[in-house]
Amino acid sequence: MSLLSIIIAGILTYLTRTTMVTLVNRNILSDKIKQVLSYVPAAVFPSIIFPAVFLNDYGNFVELSDPKIYGATIAIIIGYLSKSIIATIFSGLISYWILIFVF
Repeated sequence: MSLLSIIIAGILTYLTRTTMVTLVNRNILSDKIKQVLSYVPAAVFPSIIFPAVFLNDYGNFVELSDPKIYGATIAIIIGYLSKSIIATIFSGLISYWILIFVF
């Protein structure tokens, strides 16, 4: 029964999130609304990344010597210089793994 509940919840979540994308005509949105909505990804992404980098499993701030902070710093630098999402992700992951497994 719980598997069925999970599947139904997943379908309902998917449908409610795709409704806005598929049913709303973009031509009816004003330029001001389109401009405001263009900032949504830039506002949501840091709110997802911040807890993963700066908080531990208990919700406390990590120490400055934590490898996640160094990996994120390297990823920010590479992302700024390369302007490539793939290079940013790979540089952050590789530097994090090197810090964890080598040092």
